[in-house]
Amino acid sequence: MKRKKLFIINGAGLAIVNILLRFIAVSFNAYISEKIGTESMGLFTLVMSVYGLAVVFACSGVNLASVRLSSEKTAILEKKRSIKREYSKCASSVIRSCVLYSLLFSLISSSVLFVFSTLIGGKLLGDSRCVTSLKIVAVSLPAISVTSALSGYFTGVRKAYKNAVSFISEQFLKITVTSALLSLSVPFGADPVEYACVAVVGGSAAAEAISLFVNLFLYISDSKIPAGVKPGENESYECERIRANIKEASGISLPTAIGSYARSGLVTAEHLLIPRGLRKNGLNASAALSAYGIIQGMVFPLILFPSALPASFSSLLIPEIAGYFATGDVEKIRRAGNKALSASIFFSVCTSAVFLNFAKELGMNLYGQKEAIEGIIIMAPLIPVMYLDSTVDALLKGLGAQLDSMKINIVDAASSLVLVFFLVPIFGIYGYLITVYFCEILNFVLSFSCLVRKTGFKPSVVPSVFRSGLSALISSFIIFFVKKLPIFSSLSSPVMIVLFISVYFLSNIILSGGNNFRLRKVFLRDKIRY
Repeated sequence: MKRKKLFIINGAGLAIVNILLRFIAVSFNAYISEKIGTESMGLFTLVMSVYGLAVVFACSGVNLASVRLSSEKTAILEKKRSIKREYSKCASSVIRSCVLYSLLFSLISSSVLFVFSTLIGGKLLGDSRCVTSLKIVAVSLPAISVTSALSGYFTGVRKAYKNAVSFISEQFLKITVTSALLSLSVPFGADPVEYACVAVVGGSAAAEAISLFVNLFLYISDSKIPAGVKPGENESYECERIRANIKEASGISLPTAIGSYARSGLVTAEHLLIPRGLRKNGLNASAALSAYGIIQGMVFPLILFPSALPASFSSLLIPEIAGYFATGDVEKIRRAGNKALSASIFFSVCTSAVFLNFAKELGMNLYGQKEAIEGIIIMAPLIPVMYLDSTVDALLKGLGAQLDSMKINIVDAASSLVLVFFLVPIFGIYGYLITVYFCEILNFVLSFSCLVRKTGFKPSVVPSVFRSGLSALISSFIIFFVKKLPIFSSLSSPVMIVLFISVYFLSNIILSGGNNFRLRKVFLRDKIRY
């Protein structure tokens, strides 16, 4: 099967699964927010800010190392047309190195978080109700880290559908366990807010454990050496030459990990400052947690939900770009980069326009909170920047630009921390939204500039920006008048959204008609010539 066809199949399959899982996650998030209330959501989000930092240290960039090592080694083997047994021995060495690396860092992270959970919950988070949840998070860290290494392997060898199996089982168990725990009555004497947080975190921890076993089973079934096959002397030498080791894994992971430590530490500090800044702005503790929970627990999960589609293809871009980079194919890197950026612009502009036009329907139907509607409208224009930044980041990772990404992420997080410290006490939650805008744009500009330097060309994205922006305006204009017509007043929100997307696609096709016609002429001319 050709590499391009395999990339599309893997990307499409992973995208479908990711969209389904994110739809389930957003729906489940809405159910949880209704079940436990905004204050419990705020407490849960606080725990998740520490969880994020702990996971970053536990994984320490092992997923990237696993993706790049498996894809680079596989690319070399494919170029040499090596046989199955060489591939199997190579895969075994990659996974062994990455798993040992992940266990080392995850056990350290788990021990530190468990021992200091009381101090972190009581002093840093300012709420002792977080302590039990933090201990549950600590126990789950080794499973998360090893799963990350195995997941990277499947991505690197272009078998992302196996990740999908793991994701589905994980989400199913998470929903089942969490729902069961929330349906139980609160134990006598327990704080309802604390118990709600423990139930949600406990469901996630159980899901991570089962995901590890599923990934191990999939890896073992994938990497078996055929029975009775013994490599010859030359083949053994070839395997040894391309075999990965923990030093090589560390060389890829640690530059990324160091930047992630700094960035996650700054992000965690930022999230700890937000409720405190809101209290300084005049809100009481409960109201501050509620406002924080609405933005972090409702608005951001919703606007990031559609990113499952571009994120699926972006994750597969890393091994593709890494493979081209390993074999020195610069032209293919440039073509892949242009296609990825154009597709991301097309999709993200459409998504932004949908949220702007249907913010009220989405906010009220999912959460029933007016504040959520306002947050969606404010954040929707930033969606193209956020989604594009994710694509650029994937391209940079494939090119091995870990050090550059580290610097950019540290600058982004440090700027965010400073702005939150000064703006939130003055402007409240709007100060935080201003901070998000500034830092997302800053991160994208710096990352995009780095990509241009690394690839030596300027991506041709201006036509895509023009077509997508004009298509969004046309679609918004048409839908605005369609909503006013009595004949369409009975249509449900999902039907109207589908209609909007259809008009957007049609407009984009019409606007790009001239370019497509010229491309067809060139193609036919070259076909006749040769």
